[in-house]
Amino acid sequence: MSRALPLLILASGLTLAGCEHAPSAPRVVGQLAWDRVELTAEAAEPILTLPVQEGQQVAAGALLAQLDDTRARARLAQAAAERGRAAAALAELRRGPRAEKIAAALATLEGAEATLAQAGRDLRRQRELARKKLVSPEAVDRATAAQERGQAARDAAAALLAELRHGATAEEQTQAEQTLARAVAAEQEAQVAVERLRVIAPRPGRVDALPFEVGERPALGAVVAVLLVGDAPYARVYVPEPLRAVVQPGAAAQVWVDGQVQPFPGRIRRVSSDPLFTPYFALTERDRHYLSYVAEVVLEGAKELPAGIPVEVALTLPGTPPR
Repeated sequence: MSRALPLLILASGLTLAGCEHAPSAPRVVGQLAWDRVELTAEAAEPILTLPVQEGQQVAAGALLAQLDDTRARARLAQAAAERGRAAAALAELRRGPRAEKIAAALATLEGAEATLAQAGRDLRRQRELARKKLVSPEAVDRATAAQERGQAARDAAAALLAELRHGATAEEQTQAEQTLARAVAAEQEAQVAVERLRVIAPRPGRVDALPFEVGERPALGAVVAVLLVGDAPYARVYVPEPLRAVVQPGAAAQVWVDGQVQPFPGRIRRVSSDPLFTPYFALTERDRHYLSYVAEVVLEGAKELPAGIPVEVALTLPGTPPR
């Protein structure tokens, strides 16, 4: 292990142009990066407008792209109509039936009672005639059936009138309330679908990419805008396996950026637990130093540096004087 570390530092080209003395802290290489936010299409709809340009600085809440919301607004209108119908039905149940409906039901009941009375008289007449052998038994059967139909109609009219007078039951009101709640939820979902067709910047940042043009139809889930966010870039570097055990988040570092005379102070915010390049199970103890681990070092005072610039990071390790 002790033999591998000097080889790694040498193989990484860990020297700084213009410095007279080699640094006392080990260095790792990588490049600058910014935190990225990728915003995707919530529906496969054409892009109507792109009010921003690549490279533009935007505030949180800025509109980055507008997708066609014609169909989504139609579904929203349908959901709103269903919500209104459910609300009206619930209000009617709570208010109770109108006086006109009760009067109509009462008139229907009176008519059914009159019909039943007439059917009863006809049945008695047919039975008297049958007793005298003046009509056939079939005539009595028909009169009996008519009387039974009249009785059923009279009972149905009486039940309807009683229902109107007593109003809706608690169970019916509960069902109507649940129907309204479902309609309200469906309308809210449709409203969200409309709003999601407006691609909004969730944080302040710089527009890094707009992959589609106006009129193009991105697929569902396709990236339509990329933001670079955060207060400063970070150095994405590769830590050799012999150093991984002593490189921990929170440790200080010095970041040398190509094109900059002085280094930037930095702090390690993250070190990957998974090695790169070679599967760990395929390595012998002698070959493990070929592994590397991705680390992120946040720069201080470097707000304007772009992504992609090569960097070298001098790590401050336990027992190593900072450089």
